[in-house]
Amino acid sequence: MVTLADIQAARERMRGTIRQSPAAYSEILSREAGNEIYLKLENLHVTGSYKERGALNGILCLNAKQQARGVIAASAGNHAQAVAYHAGRLGIRAQIVMPLYTPLVKVSNTQGWGAEVILHGENFDEALAEARRRAAADGMTFLHAFNDAAVIAGQGTLGLELLEQIPDLEAVVVPVGGGGLIGGVACAVKENRPEVRVVGVEPEVLRSMDVALKARKPVELPAAPTIADGVAVRRVGDLTLEMALKYVDEMAAVDDEEIAMAILRLLEKQKTLAEGAAAVGVAALLHHRTSLRAKKVAVVISGGNIDVTLLAHIIERGLVKDGRLVRLRVTLSDHPGGLERLTALIARERANVVQAIHDRTYYGVHLGYAKIDLTMETRGADHAEILMQRLREAGYSFERVL
Repeated sequence: MVTLADIQAARERMRGTIRQSPAAYSEILSREAGNEIYLKLENLHVTGSYKERGALNGILCLNAKQQARGVIAASAGNHAQAVAYHAGRLGIRAQIVMPLYTPLVKVSNTQGWGAEVILHGENFDEALAEARRRAAADGMTFLHAFNDAAVIAGQGTLGLELLEQIPDLEAVVVPVGGGGLIGGVACAVKENRPEVRVVGVEPEVLRSMDVALKARKPVELPAAPTIADGVAVRRVGDLTLEMALKYVDEMAAVDDEEIAMAILRLLEKQKTLAEGAAAVGVAALLHHRTSLRAKKVAVVISGGNIDVTLLAHIIERGLVKDGRLVRLRVTLSDHPGGLERLTALIARERANVVQAIHDRTYYGVHLGYAKIDLTMETRGADHAEILMQRLREAGYSFERVL
């Protein structure tokens, strides 16, 4: 098991290379969540995530012969870029095996840091198997994304920073995928301040750590889609589970709609870009998925690497969840002036129509009537309810499209 001494040694080993990320107080999120919230902004590292800590420590722990032979990893995201960057910076050969479906931007970013990218397999498990095969065949050192003692120790340096930045810290909320981050952070925090609560957060569809903690052994779950792809891990590590059993106080879960809203809140209110996996902690606090109330809480924003097309969809979903984007299917009489009167009512209520689809044929429309799908921007859920009440009072029949 990784120890506090291992984490302290990792910090000294990496001193001067890994920058200390800010732990910024958020007044807005604190008011909304009912806790005093500090954001540990790991998205500000060179490659945009906390993964640099573990990757660098893992590489620095290799002996000269191992470094000469190079390192290999399997990853479709942040671990790939972190290994590529630090290996390249140190002049060490790096290969990264990525699944065939990996978005081109992630492949390009990883290659841009100097690594050789090998596309193999339909999913992460197949890429992982290929990386292990190549490591054995070529004598390279395989660097696991989370189930590796040196990697876990590197991630744990984040916990040491938090204790210095927030001396009276009462709780820390950590995204959980394979468990390397929470294992290291929990060890660093608990071995120094046992009274500080450590809470892990997973996507609702893949609660691999929660299931493993209850079974007291890793359990492989079926694959499931989530916008928190960085923590969409089907099976936690043996090492990470051992540490979670010892140090983690509580596990929580959030769904994709809650994550989308958290991404939107961070972007809009904090001017902070977080990927789906990085926003799960904020989502859990905003939606009261943890037992924390009126506590001084640090929440780890683990990374900010997100595809801009996906970000656009996430923002839209967040607006829907927040009630600021509403779609109504309204039935109206199909005669001159009918649409004008409807839009005039909407204008009086200060809602903004961003899309209108008018249909006389489908949706089971009776002759003499039409249905129109209106997508509107509102000021929030309360404003949307007022708008719908005004439509009812005016005699309109409608349904909300979700």
